[in-house]
Amino acid sequence: MSGEHYFSSDPGSNARPKRISAVLAGREVELTTAGGVFSPGHLDGGTAVLLRTVPDPPPGGCLLDLGCGWGPIALTMALDSPRATVYAVDVNARALDLVRANADQLHMTNIIACRPEEVPGDVEFTAIWSNPPIRVGKAELHAILGSWLPRLEPGSDAHLVAAKHLGADSLQRWIGDELGSGYAVQRVETAKGFRVIRVRRLD
Repeated sequence: MSGEHYFSSDPGSNARPKRISAVLAGREVELTTAGGVFSPGHLDGGTAVLLRTVPDPPPGGCLLDLGCGWGPIALTMALDSPRATVYAVDVNARALDLVRANADQLHMTNIIACRPEEVPGDVEFTAIWSNPPIRVGKAELHAILGSWLPRLEPGSDAHLVAAKHLGADSLQRWIGDELGSGYAVQRVETAKGFRVIRVRRLD
């Protein structure tokens, strides 16, 4: 993908769809991935650490997978909370098509795969899970998190995973400074070079 990244809005590279197996919500499933999206060949290590760490998602309300890729986080949320509405958000059109295809294959109707601007502005979330696009650049990453984390409902949590060597600790400090005293920010897991950061909205 010369000159192209998984956070490109419309990948021009050959999709080369492939089938992979993954364990999501305690069950083995067959899913479709493709080139031009994040970690197309397997469940990313950071995502795996996140999914092992997070508590069960709330049974209802609106849940958010921010930067969904081909969908492992959103699919896990939707499998665990079939009565919730799961927003799978990404700028990458190919990734969104894959999420829709995988949801259809698993006969799941509670996932909305969409671009960020397509999420209604008045929606707040009872949980946010994300393996955010660290490589998009610090300024853009901060803009993304600074706009979505405040959309947590009071008393609700976001869980983010980031690689230590890509600045997870400085990201945690920035989130705490940016959001201020209305939020509690702490590291809840360290494994395989990744940090899981929990952000709780207090009021």
